[in-house]
Amino acid sequence: MKINLPQLYFSKLMRAVVEFQMIENGDKILIGVSGGKDSIFLCYALAILRERLKKDFTLGALTINPMFPDSHFDTARIGAYCESLGIPYDTIDVDIAGTIDAQGGKTPCYTCAFFRRGAMNRYATEHGYNKIAYAHHHDDAVETFLMNICYSGQVGTFAPVTYLDRTGLTVIRPLIYFREQETRDAVKLHGFTPESSPCPHDGHTIRQTVKELIAHLEQDVPIPDLYDHLAAAMREGAQGELWPRAKNRKEMRETYFAYMGK
Repeated sequence: MKINLPQLYFSKLMRAVVEFQMIENGDKILIGVSGGKDSIFLCYALAILRERLKKDFTLGALTINPMFPDSHFDTARIGAYCESLGIPYDTIDVDIAGTIDAQGGKTPCYTCAFFRRGAMNRYATEHGYNKIAYAHHHDDAVETFLMNICYSGQVGTFAPVTYLDRTGLTVIRPLIYFREQETRDAVKLHGFTPESSPCPHDGHTIRQTVKELIAHLEQDVPIPDLYDHLAAAMREGAQGELWPRAKNRKEMRETYFAYMGK
């Protein structure tokens, strides 16, 4: 397959790789591939980097089949596409669907992500990979940032590069500077129709709620430059004046008694 990227896309890809030093000589990188637009584009993008970078690294791809009932998940088609890029491909079944059912109504996304990551990490370790590449894009990072504020009261998002102490693996996210619409457009460049998500909860998640909230605030309210401001706020050094950490009763005890004259 002849592969190429528009210069704008290649520049965004290179910015992430260079800024966060994602790829080094000798790396063996396992790509997490769901078959959706983002992970398929990630395979394509990394295949281009393998050709153009002056770094000696290898690629492999893995799909975790979550075994959702009544889903039509064509891993053979995903595998054929990866092989056409010269990326060895494998798939393993993990009964995430059964695990979610056994949780009795707990948040399915957390359970799914937890077991997917665990399966990816085990496979990578067993097969000699030192890095795992995920296809999270810029919208994912901004949405995660707002989700953390709204649902957990924490200011944070995932990092472009994360070292996993327990496994010795490093997670990289080369698409971190791509907007979601760009990955949607990019995947059309090479003729692969993405697989539909097999997840029965797709479109009914907290992430989808936050995605729609951002769109509403941008388009319907509207708040000028909302997305850009959220993106700027998730950078280190962006904090303004914040309240100090909440003190517990023990820490306030002495001051309390001083106020009460005891």
